[in-house]
Amino acid sequence: MSIEKHGRGVEQAWRMLDGFAQFGVARFDVTWTDLDGHKRGYRGGQTIDEVRRWMPQMLKWAIERQHNLIVRPQGGRAELVQLDDLRGPGLERVRKAAFLILTTSVGNHQAWVAVREGGPDLARRLRQGTGADGSASGAARVAGSVNFKRRYVPEFPTVEILEARVGQMVTGGELEAAGLVAAREIPVVRCRVSGGGRWRAQGWPSYERCIQKAPPAHGSERPDVSRADFTFCLLAIDWGWSVEETSERLLEKSRKAQENGAGYAWRTAQRAAAAVDRRSERSPEHAAAERERPQGVTGNGVFPLMER
Repeated sequence: MSIEKHGRGVEQAWRMLDGFAQFGVARFDVTWTDLDGHKRGYRGGQTIDEVRRWMPQMLKWAIERQHNLIVRPQGGRAELVQLDDLRGPGLERVRKAAFLILTTSVGNHQAWVAVREGGPDLARRLRQGTGADGSASGAARVAGSVNFKRRYVPEFPTVEILEARVGQMVTGGELEAAGLVAAREIPVVRCRVSGGGRWRAQGWPSYERCIQKAPPAHGSERPDVSRADFTFCLLAIDWGWSVEETSERLLEKSRKAQENGAGYAWRTAQRAAAAVDRRSERSPEHAAAERERPQGVTGNGVFPLMER
């Protein structure tokens, strides 16, 4: 199968796959979404050879149906960190560290960084330190495909490779030395005290209400599922559930967590726990009021979220 036979779009797509393959990525989840971000197709765990072989046809079908073609790399010998929604100075800061930079629309870019010796929390801290989208899911639009969103009608942009660097890998220490990584948060020991200790609800927050109250996703009219997942975890942990319990519950409730796996659920619950801990230093009067708070009501007295 020659690149020339299938045109520039397929050439770009194959270059992107090769960029991930150099770090040992052998499988991809493939997803199709429509103009509104609704999922229209999904094939999990496809080998790189299968994705390469079907890429010309997948690009053709996606354009004919006005569908977005999205891949999520699986595995590999390095941690692949996605930095989304980078513009101008933000892009320039990460340029030397990235092995792949995509232009997803006019002036908007996505960078991928291959990290070794990164540590368990480096991806979140790197996104925070670079100003990238903190809710990035690790799935990327395929280079050479068209970015179909209603906001772009009728001039839909094509996703293109801006830069691809063979063998570019960095350590967590190098990223920190370059000033790209946010400082570590000092962990706060959390404990549950029985009999007059931390207030705890007898049930779970309503995941459905979290979805209903979530803001629209970036460039879409659909609810931002990442925000809804975080809100659900934030409420659950604030109500006294542990990180482990909350991540397991999120896997039961969230389709995104089911698709992205236990790692996504665990990271979301950990972020929520950190947010709860940051606001835990409050007055004795506030703490006493919280222990007296009725079940199913948040701290501001509104938005009852208890599951029925």
